[in-house]
Amino acid sequence: MVNSNAIMNKMFVVLASLLLGLCTTVTQAQSFHNWAPTPPMGWNSWDCYGPTVTETEVKANADYMATYLKKYGWEYIVVDIRWYVGNDKAHGYNEKDAELSMDGYGRFTPAVNRFPSAADGKGFTALASYIHKKGLKFGIHIMRGIPVEAVKRNLPILGSKATARDVYTDSIQCKWLRDMYTVVAGKEGAQEYYNSIIDMYASWGVDFIKCDDLSRPYHAAEIEMLRKAIARTGRKIVLSTSPGETPLPDAKHVQEHANMWRTVDDFWDNWKHLKEHFDVFERWNPYRVTGGWPDGDMLPLGRIGIRAERGNNRMSAFTKDEQYTLMTLWCIFRSPLFFGGDLPSNDAFTLSLITNKEVLGVLNHSKNNKPLFNKNGLVAWIAEDANGKDKYLALFNALDKPDANATTVNIPATWSELGITGKASVKDLWSGKQLGEFAGEFSPAIPYHGAGLYKLSIKK
Repeated sequence: MVNSNAIMNKMFVVLASLLLGLCTTVTQAQSFHNWAPTPPMGWNSWDCYGPTVTETEVKANADYMATYLKKYGWEYIVVDIRWYVGNDKAHGYNEKDAELSMDGYGRFTPAVNRFPSAADGKGFTALASYIHKKGLKFGIHIMRGIPVEAVKRNLPILGSKATARDVYTDSIQCKWLRDMYTVVAGKEGAQEYYNSIIDMYASWGVDFIKCDDLSRPYHAAEIEMLRKAIARTGRKIVLSTSPGETPLPDAKHVQEHANMWRTVDDFWDNWKHLKEHFDVFERWNPYRVTGGWPDGDMLPLGRIGIRAERGNNRMSAFTKDEQYTLMTLWCIFRSPLFFGGDLPSNDAFTLSLITNKEVLGVLNHSKNNKPLFNKNGLVAWIAEDANGKDKYLALFNALDKPDANATTVNIPATWSELGITGKASVKDLWSGKQLGEFAGEFSPAIPYHGAGLYKLSIKK
């Protein structure tokens, strides 16, 4: 005789397991913003090594970060584009006869000649472990979609009866790098393909994924598949979408599915690109949430261009004043900070620029950040400290020099504009100097293309 109670108990166990799995996935999907409570800070190989970085170079940058930067909050080491190509090149991509490393399920794997520890199917496991042992986190760049080569070979999709040809379309293919085809959401095997690659990355120990070719045009369906794939792994993988500008009408959607999203195209070391960020950050300021950060792109500072996609081996072409402007603007806006230069090549000035505790405190702990004014190129942003008692003031001289003898411009910020009554003690956060008490206004001299960042402690 069939034991009805036993059957009911088994059904209850199965149902409970399904509900628990569903609740776990939903909880992870809702809580992923907690994985990046402050703007992520790290190093990315793109600005200095383009698509050619090697394991030795990644380890050298991780060693430097662990020694000099970790205590200031820097923690991510990210291998950028085409780590699966064994014969890529600087100043572009090798799309003529690229040597691709791929497994039998159409998933790219690290090129062993560049990443020797990836031999025998180990992927990035050993490199991630090396970085984790230093108290840091490991990230990789990927391209949206499924490899063209996987479609050509009609490789099976892990976890599905479908093959690569069942889930792809060649429409909306990336125009600047044709390694991938679009994955069509809703087709059998589509979600499973994204699950398969994210499962593999999670097994390697990946903590951060920068997914390219997602934002323009905006690929909402593939972003959602990525989010689902990450959630089901149970691993806290921060998701960054790229490149920009992400369309403003899609701001709420990206905010609900990613931890970071690009606001500009690739940012390089020239004043025109930097100056554009004043308008860009003003546009994106309303869409910043804790755990969801509009991203002004990497910092082209220090030694860049070693084997880059753009430009030759050089120290950043930004002047020191322009570098202060960059760091001040990124911090008062609260953009993620990803250093683009080769860290072991840093000079003393570059190191000082990225290890100022009080400046980084504005990035990590300020609130109510917003532009105050832009008076024909004289710009101010304000914010409050975490307890809401004191204010931060960033002043920028975005004017070009009228002549060779020009040095500075005084930029007044009045107490009425700042919402201050009485007196305030002012501290220069870049120099660490106390500047004294002021009433009515504060009007420091700011160099052309330069910036100042100040803490105003209000006297009761």
